[in-house]
Amino acid sequence: VQLQASGGGLVQSGGSLRLSCVVSGNIVSIHLMGWFRQAPGEVRHLLAGISSDGITNYADPVKGRFTISRDNAKRTVYLQMNDLKPGDTATYYCQATLRSTSWGNWKDYWGHGTLVTVSS
Repeated sequence: VQLQASGGGLVQSGGSLRLSCVVSGNIVSIHLMGWFRQAPGEVRHLLAGISSDGITNYADPVKGRFTISRDNAKRTVYLQMNDLKPGDTATYYCQATLRSTSWGNWKDYWGHGTLVTVSS
């Protein structure tokens, strides 16, 4: 199982970016998908999560600015980020809770991260 994140980059304050994360490999079912971020010297924080039936939740710092969505057929989760601020600068990681067999346990997998830099 692999998670490949993309879409990071350098953007000016007030700008937008859209992150994507594709899940590949031997997968039977994907339950939760989410985006986290980690700034230098800080712990990794959950930003947004989405269930298999589309229920979403957001951390307070990104409510109203970020939108998480997923395409189950493409095994892809997205994070639309609007009105970006310098404080959003961090490495962004996608995460998926999935299982590879119908009888197996749910396991968490992580992507390698994509860097988002917001200049003032």
